Amino acid sequence: MIRSKATTFFIHAAGWLVFLGFPLLFMNRTQQSSAGTYTVLFSPYYWLFCLTYIFMFYLNAWYLVPKFVFRKRYLWYGIIVLLLSGCVYFLQPFDNLLLHNLIKGNKPVATTAPNPQPIGPQITPTGIDSSAPNQQNMPFGPLPHEDLRMQDPSLKPTNRIIFIHQSGNIDMVGLFIFIIVMGLSVAIATVKKWQLTEQMVTRAEAEKAHAELSFLKAQINPHFLFNTLNNIYALSVTNSAHTSESIMKLSNIMRYVTDEVTEDFVLLQNEIDCINDYIDLQRLRLGKKTKLDFEVSGKIDNQKIPPLILMTFIENVFKYGVSKHQPSVINICLRVNGTQMLFICKNTIFEKRPATERKGIGIANNRQRLQHIYPNKHRLDISVADGNYIVELEINA
Repeated sequence: MIRSKATTFFIHAAGWLVFLGFPLLFMNRTQQSSAGTYTVLFSPYYWLFCLTYIFMFYLNAWYLVPKFVFRKRYLWYGIIVLLLSGCVYFLQPFDNLLLHNLIKGNKPVATTAPNPQPIGPQITPTGIDSSAPNQQNMPFGPLPHEDLRMQDPSLKPTNRIIFIHQSGNIDMVGLFIFIIVMGLSVAIATVKKWQLTEQMVTRAEAEKAHAELSFLKAQINPHFLFNTLNNIYALSVTNSAHTSESIMKLSNIMRYVTDEVTEDFVLLQNEIDCINDYIDLQRLRLGKKTKLDFEVSGKIDNQKIPPLILMTFIENVFKYGVSKHQPSVINICLRVNGTQMLFICKNTIFEKRPATERKGIGIANNRQRLQHIYPNKHRLDISVADGNYIVELEINA
């Protein structure tokens, strides 16, 4: 947020520096001395020109557009814009800057004619000679500086008083700049509102994703614990000597679930330890007809994964891939290579299941979690081949 504000500030500052520099470059071409730039810079008409458009730009961008355009009060906005254009018509910022610069920079230079000609009618011995040059008979009228001297010979061009509004004059360039400034301010205000809207949508989506992940975790935890308790219940019914060991394994698993699962990511090693405890817990109830193979390969350092992201698939392997009457094969493999991880689990499919058996919610939730956490960075394939149910999960963190 701070970086965005600083970037906006520097963009505005650079834009206005360019805007302030254009009049200096333009007017400097009309100056006849090296001090012309300083003359324009300290001229009140230069600051009248610049501050007029700066004020209207931010008035429109910060107040008028948000208050009227975004609220669809177009009539009031149009009236205010017409009033502002009337202010530009009255102030005539560009014409005043140009006129003041020309008078300041083009002072008349006194010259001495070799044969000065009399001006106006002359009295000669033969009468009044009206053929002498006359100001009113000049084809282009009196020169501007001669006109000033005719009005007041003591008035110099540098002392002439210039009023802000020149009656009968329309500052077309000033009005054109006004239209450009107002259009740019509308565009900038619209882009700013669009960016704020995009930020709000992104924040809302992030909060929604976080809420969904929290809900999914709340669903996964009871699902996992209920299955484990059912396994221990089966051991207790048969008065197995491994009941106490099973309770210890369950204690380790519950500690992991309650302490680690609240985090978004956990160490991969902690997840593997939980899987080992769970598999050891399941081995206690497996018969001789079930062949179980669990393999972990690769260097495990500080890699992190979402908690219970693998446990869901392992639960289903033991839930649906074990039979008391038929032989079954369970293969679980985890290969780690840096930030890449490949998890494969395979179990035998038994066609005849009890009618009350239903599919759990773990896999569907896992799909959503992976989609939220690893968008375009994971691959989850679930397939059936040669009587085996195969799950392949590849994560590129």
